[in-house]
Amino acid sequence: MDIRPILSTLRRHKTAAALIVLEIALTCAIVCNALFLVSQRIEKISLPSGLAEKELVMVNVGGIGRQVDAMARTREDLAALRAIPGVTQVTTVNQLPFRRNSNSSGLSHSADQEESSVNVAMYAVGENGLATLGLNLTSGRDFQASEYIALDDVMSRKTKDVAVPILLNQATAQRLEPRGTALGKTYYMGDQAMHVVGIVEALATPVGWDGNRTMSIILPGRTAFGEGVYLLRTSPERRQDVLKAALAALERNDPNRLVREKLTYEEQRNDYFKNDRAMVGLLVTVCIALLVVTALGIVGLASFWVQQRSRQIGIRRALGATRGQILRYFQTENFLLATVGIVLGMLAAYAINLALMSTYELPRLPLLYLPIGAVLLWVLGQIAVFGPARRAAAVPPAVATRGS
Repeated sequence: MDIRPILSTLRRHKTAAALIVLEIALTCAIVCNALFLVSQRIEKISLPSGLAEKELVMVNVGGIGRQVDAMARTREDLAALRAIPGVTQVTTVNQLPFRRNSNSSGLSHSADQEESSVNVAMYAVGENGLATLGLNLTSGRDFQASEYIALDDVMSRKTKDVAVPILLNQATAQRLEPRGTALGKTYYMGDQAMHVVGIVEALATPVGWDGNRTMSIILPGRTAFGEGVYLLRTSPERRQDVLKAALAALERNDPNRLVREKLTYEEQRNDYFKNDRAMVGLLVTVCIALLVVTALGIVGLASFWVQQRSRQIGIRRALGATRGQILRYFQTENFLLATVGIVLGMLAAYAINLALMSTYELPRLPLLYLPIGAVLLWVLGQIAVFGPARRAAAVPPAVATRGS
């Protein structure tokens, strides 16, 4: 189709054409960045923890006063929790993936290294920790019974004369030894030697996102109640019953303690990501609203032009133009406007992304999102203009040429 008549017509309607172009450009810029942000949030929400999430129940209690032997009471608690029907494993853990705070430290190749090789989240688990968490051990072994020590001893460096056995997640092992294996090697947390006895497939950090924050290690460190969480593993359908029984068992052992948390791990995860899910919903709503407004703008302008050009359409029909040619005329016109708007929108999308990168430290917008936004707007434009274009093509020449 010869586009010169279309360009000539658009030059006579510069203001209306410019408004549609700007609307499409703005929509393209916002939608491209919004889709990128949505994909980032979804990737974050979908990050695997490495745990048997559907089988875990967690209880966090705190003590009153210092008259209680916390470690002895913890052993009593563990025995009582282990006796609950339906409980397959019980352990203590100082922290869990996807929580509001994190216990982390640096891990180095040598004790005298000035800067750490990697920053890691430091998990301390009691006996049966791996079995309770449901972690997949890919190489090496689990901790032996004789290797469990008090986490306080590790943190106060009482164990600095011996190497503490640790497990690494796969991400940490690859960061430390990109061309070899970390299994069997010794690393250092300050002057404390850490000997790698096993590697687990995945274990997210408490904050669970970005770069070094996927790096985790596990120590065989016992924690007393009030210093961590009691974690119980059971079948998914028995979680609520086990949770109630766990609270009752802990109450019998010490009615003076405060229950800080009592929930399934899935509830913990859902609460952690609730703001991200809300942001995804908001961004999707904004995208849909912008696309609807843009579509309505295209429909409105096309309908206006059909009305204004009824005489021109009638003349073309009288000269032999078919309905298909009239339809293609308006679709081509809309395609040209959309293309100009999309090109401007891509430039604006890149500029917006640069601003977001500098202000909020977001990653660079992948080029893939630009053609996605372009195709979306091209398709939207063709769908939106189809109705007015069909009405224009359906106008009989005798009716269209009446009047001045």
